[in-house]
Amino acid sequence: MQIGGLALGGITLREVIAGRAAAGETRADTSVIMLYQHGGASQLETYDLKPNAPTEYRSIYRPIATNVPGLEICEKFPLQAKMADRFSLVRSLHHDVNIHSDGGIVVLTGKRPTQLDPTSQSKSEHPDFGSVASQRIGFGEVAIPPYVAIPQKPYMTRPTYLGLHHSAFETGDPASDDYQPPQTKLAAGRETSFLNDRQLLLKQFDRFRSDLDATGQMDGTDKFRDLAFQMLTSPRVAEAFEVDREPDELRERYGRNTWGQACLLARRLAEAGTSVINIYFNTPKTGEEFTNWDDHIMNAGRPGHFGKYMDVRLPYMDQALSTLIDDIWQRDLQQRILVVVVGEFGRTPRLSNNANGTGRDHWPQACSALLSGGSLKMGQVVGATNRKAEYPIERPYTPQDLLATIYRHLRIDPAGTLTDYTGRPVHILNTGHPIPELV
Repeated sequence: MQIGGLALGGITLREVIAGRAAAGETRADTSVIMLYQHGGASQLETYDLKPNAPTEYRSIYRPIATNVPGLEICEKFPLQAKMADRFSLVRSLHHDVNIHSDGGIVVLTGKRPTQLDPTSQSKSEHPDFGSVASQRIGFGEVAIPPYVAIPQKPYMTRPTYLGLHHSAFETGDPASDDYQPPQTKLAAGRETSFLNDRQLLLKQFDRFRSDLDATGQMDGTDKFRDLAFQMLTSPRVAEAFEVDREPDELRERYGRNTWGQACLLARRLAEAGTSVINIYFNTPKTGEEFTNWDDHIMNAGRPGHFGKYMDVRLPYMDQALSTLIDDIWQRDLQQRILVVVVGEFGRTPRLSNNANGTGRDHWPQACSALLSGGSLKMGQVVGATNRKAEYPIERPYTPQDLLATIYRHLRIDPAGTLTDYTGRPVHILNTGHPIPELV
């Protein structure tokens, strides 16, 4: 973000918001909060435990009952177990890409990369659902960003042919000491005169550029400059990012860590009008044992049983997620806000063994997702895998179906088209339909 010398993430705020006010657009009053489990959480250690499978397959944890008869989840999720009537599980997601970056691209964009990259350094050829929402929905009454990533955006996606102005607004870590989101807390006193002067100069410069522009590409620049100025100076925008306005008791309930405060910030932003908030649900706190959900035998170069990392990570997730769901319901926002928890794939059903310990590898053939709110049907399990959690045997669904469900909540037609670099139309989704059991 940049006005004068102000910058964010290598792109300018004018780029972030330019082009978002397409003629005839109407803004939906709905939001999606995604907790994206980069690395791929094990379905067998979260929501599809298979306690009756052979020892080398079954979860290392025991299942516990929830407040929904017949629905069981991991013993590390006691808080979620008390509110299973407020979420639904899809246990039959599947695709065919077992690479972190490329699998993430499939899940977040709905498009399979043209060429897979085994080094996991791929960048998406198409925009993810947050950038699509930014382009389709745009700003509301105030200039709050329509697409926000906490604390950072997934590394494998980019807005591509939609333009940098549809990138996610990255907040940084809301659990850090003296957290202030980038450029939203410019003081109203000594900074105001500087910005007013700068705004006048920029408008004059834009008018000069417009006189020279024969292609019409400068049309609307003044309007987008005004939006940038509004975002930088609007108290309502700044307040949406201020998690310290929340009662200490609520902040403690969420957890004084990155995941907890990210979920709290996400609720504030959704309530304020942000359409998509993608929480990079990767690191709950500092320390190499918490890096991500990629739980192989070796983690960050350290030997040991992958359960060592799950033992720590799952309670953080349980606290943050259950508080987010409860907070949304307490505020009667469950119709407006949809919460989605998913990673790029699941983990191998058979536990791997060697001298260093036990773990699970990449497995896109079966994975689980949790959905809460969004006017969907709650308190159910959709789909099923076989007795070893190897592949779906009932109601198999794809990431495209999950995205179609998300787009439905955002009131975006997944059959609609975008325009690529060559001017050709590209469908938002080539395949996929909203999951009927949920809608």
